[in-house]
Amino acid sequence: MHEKVLDKLLRYVKIDTRSEDGTGKFPSTDKQFDLANLLVKELKELGVTDVEITDKCYVYATIPGNTNYEVPAVGFVAHVDTSPDVSGENVKPQIIENYQGGDLVLPGDESIVITVGENKSLNKCIGHTIVTTDGTTLLGSDDKSGVAAIMMLVQTLMNSPGFEHGPIKIGFTPDEEIGHGADHFDIERFGAEYAYTIDGDMPGELNKETFSANSAIIRCFGRDIHPGTAKDIMVNSMRALADIVTRMPKGMAPETTDGYEPYIHPYQFKGAVAESELKILLRDFMTSGLDVQKKMLEDIIAEVQPDYPKTKIELEIIEMYRNMHDKLEEQPHGLNHLWEAAERSGVQPYWNPIRGGTDGSRLTEMGLPTPNIYTGGQNFHSRTEWVSIDALEKTVETVINLVRVWAEKSKK
Repeated sequence: MHEKVLDKLLRYVKIDTRSEDGTGKFPSTDKQFDLANLLVKELKELGVTDVEITDKCYVYATIPGNTNYEVPAVGFVAHVDTSPDVSGENVKPQIIENYQGGDLVLPGDESIVITVGENKSLNKCIGHTIVTTDGTTLLGSDDKSGVAAIMMLVQTLMNSPGFEHGPIKIGFTPDEEIGHGADHFDIERFGAEYAYTIDGDMPGELNKETFSANSAIIRCFGRDIHPGTAKDIMVNSMRALADIVTRMPKGMAPETTDGYEPYIHPYQFKGAVAESELKILLRDFMTSGLDVQKKMLEDIIAEVQPDYPKTKIELEIIEMYRNMHDKLEEQPHGLNHLWEAAERSGVQPYWNPIRGGTDGSRLTEMGLPTPNIYTGGQNFHSRTEWVSIDALEKTVETVINLVRVWAEKSKK
């Protein structure tokens, strides 16, 4: 297999791997196995003999080191699932070669436009090959670009016997998009001393900080009855929840915050008169800020409850992941190696906080240091998602250089 990264990406994005919250099973959708099984097949075709897939849809593989000196085992991780927010079925990739600037109208739905105004990074991609969808689905560059980059690394190492490297560990995970990608990740089985997720933004952006994250569920219970005889009897749970949403601080919404600013994001509402449920994302780079956000929700509920005395309102907080910064800084050599690999690849690296999380957030917390590397993708979780193939090629170059840096630094 001597493919380009574009060939791999186009094959992977056409496989629907959408995860789904609340199915009560793991992985949340069986179709994630479709890509995972394909990756097992392709790894074996490339000559990797130590490959396995678990019943939880984790793929583990090892490329043995070939040096006569000790090099730490380094891992590379990407997730196979795509966001449940937008359909990933019947993806039709659109390839724009030699992009010359301007807005991109997507042919499947011409109301969907990738505008330069909202996508400043397009100005850095003049002359690049850009991949979008037709506008009816997401692309799945998040994180199939990361998958493709890792498979290109494997292809390079397996086809280059003279390339000195230590043990390389490959991991593909399910259900990252719904916050469960590391739930059943077996760090001991994986066997890496340090790892990197390939799940980021434009070339140069490296990530060693993420949000600390919780989710909240507010449930409201009322009483239903025929609306024609409802006076002084009906208790509409939806009205109480709507009042709660309107009291959430507008200056702490995702659409009004940036950088290190925290947010509270009500993202899913379902219900009826008798019972309603609101799901909320709580995010702050300071873990202690999550307690502040919990108190804010408790105070809002306390304000609303007297206006709806016959309702019962409950709050549940669910811990998700934590900022990986402090634990990564305890082992700065892996960060330094990444920085040098990016520089060798001709990009200008810089550290930027992720206003989200990666599998690396959880893996770092579990004891495996795992910063994040760029992929060249933009507008994740949306129908305007796009990726620069030239940028993705820089990702491939960076991870190849990273393997080389780890070996060189270990030799000294």
